[in-house]
Amino acid sequence: MLKSSTAVRAITTFVISFTGVTAFTMDLLGEPAPIDRPADMMQVIDSVSVRPLSPIEEAILYPKRLTPLPPEKLDTETLWLARAIFSESKRPEEQLLVAWVIRNRVETRYRGMRSYEAVVTDPYQFSAFRDESQMRRFYSSLDVTSRVPGWNLALIIAYDVRHTDAEFRPFSVRTRHFYSERSMSRRRHPLWVEGQDPVKIELVFEVDQRRFRFYEGIS
Repeated sequence: MLKSSTAVRAITTFVISFTGVTAFTMDLLGEPAPIDRPADMMQVIDSVSVRPLSPIEEAILYPKRLTPLPPEKLDTETLWLARAIFSESKRPEEQLLVAWVIRNRVETRYRGMRSYEAVVTDPYQFSAFRDESQMRRFYSSLDVTSRVPGWNLALIIAYDVRHTDAEFRPFSVRTRHFYSERSMSRRRHPLWVEGQDPVKIELVFEVDQRRFRFYEGIS
């Protein structure tokens, strides 16, 4: 969690190196394995505007400024949000966007769900938490004592998205769906994508649309 804010001024496209932030994915046995890009690299997009960074954007850009969250701040709801974003991606910029989708679902009572746990475990919504998922037990067991690479950063992202001001929302509150083209095995995209365009994301980070696309107004 960060205690200060920084402005973005005419950022030129470049790659930032992160010290101590390791990106991993999990195989079916629950063991950590490297993902398909260098763990310490992130792409930042051009920006000519001047605006404050949200606390978590600043945390992702400047990880050395991070301070650990005390365990008493990590309640059950934050844990469920962290588990969900960690199951969907090991890249912090993608975790941030997924966290906002989940917050949007909670705040709009999507499908009648009123808590983060209810949204995450809502049947057939998040793949790692489906009854048939081989990874459900692993992700559901993560807590403040877990020592998995990248997990502590996911906790910080989850906490900050839950508590940050809505003005830092990267898309509308009606953005409650996403999918990953690379994870689709039987078709290129879900049926609900037909006729829909992905939303414009208002962040300084570039997100590969082959990995994640986000949509608003899906019922």
